[in-house]
Amino acid sequence: MPESRGQERTEKATPKRRQKARRDGQVAYSREITSVLIIMTAMGVFYFAGAWLFWNISEVIVNIYQQLDTLRIDVATDLSAFATAMFKKVFLILVPFFVPVVIVALAGNIGQIGFEMHTKPLRPKLSKFNPVAGLKKLVSSKSLVELVKSIFKIVIVGSVAFGVVKKEMTKFPALIQQEVSDILLFIASVAFEIFFYVCLILIILAALDYIYQRWRHEENLKMTKQEVKDERKQSEGDPKIKARIRKVQMEMAARRMMEAVPDADVIITNPVHLAIALKFDSAEMIAPKVVAKGAGPVAQRIKEIARENEVPIVEDKPLAQALHKMVEIGEFIPAELYRAVAEVLAYVYRLKGMYQNA
Repeated sequence: MPESRGQERTEKATPKRRQKARRDGQVAYSREITSVLIIMTAMGVFYFAGAWLFWNISEVIVNIYQQLDTLRIDVATDLSAFATAMFKKVFLILVPFFVPVVIVALAGNIGQIGFEMHTKPLRPKLSKFNPVAGLKKLVSSKSLVELVKSIFKIVIVGSVAFGVVKKEMTKFPALIQQEVSDILLFIASVAFEIFFYVCLILIILAALDYIYQRWRHEENLKMTKQEVKDERKQSEGDPKIKARIRKVQMEMAARRMMEAVPDADVIITNPVHLAIALKFDSAEMIAPKVVAKGAGPVAQRIKEIARENEVPIVEDKPLAQALHKMVEIGEFIPAELYRAVAEVLAYVYRLKGMYQNA
């Protein structure tokens, strides 16, 4: 937008801008949180079901070797049936491991951005094949932050692994005298310890990364003052057009109001600045109704129309002020003004009776 060039993005994003960003796939999302949840879940599954998983896989491997002498490799059907049976066994063994991991991965994503499906981020864009744009992404601040995070994770994992292995090196000579199952159990315990300490550090890293991603997302969504104005014009309409519409509506309302003055029973004034037109029909109305009112030039116009149509004009300053303040056009007068209005109407009806008799 030409007029917004050079302006700083200082305004918070509007709801419309946020909704459009979500449709475009721009959300505050931290991959570190999902990664930590997956690692923790996998570690928990191995901790509680690692032995069961190990012995079942070992049993499958043993069965494979036991059937090698009876398996006829030259017959395709036997080989296919054997492979299918082995695949089913391995699949059933690994399902208890993969299902919790998949559930936690989905929960990590949905928990951060909610459940939404949009195809727009998946649509091919020619701009993605632009080498200049690709080079800009490589040297952007986002790429730099991701590089620093990757280096930090490598250093952390390497340092933790080295520290744990170094601590357990004194036990290595004794492993020569141990059974294979004991050696595997030792390796599993060391690996579990490494994963445990790595998870503790990655949890802190994930929390910091989520805070950073939220801040970066808000900064990217910020708008210039001109963008906010343009969006408001699009959603609410041009203020000049709205003002013109309001003016036309007010003129039409004033015209209808003036057309109701000739049918009024009385005009109450204060006497200069205010004028209120009342009408009462005992067969159709529960109380007198204000059919027109105004101040200043409008009041003068009401009185002119009243004189032209021989509508009585009564001066009552307190009553005129009360009616102008308390009652809108088209409303019935409140109960506390019944007595005062009744006296005015009675006076008007007496005058009409005198004129008719005369």
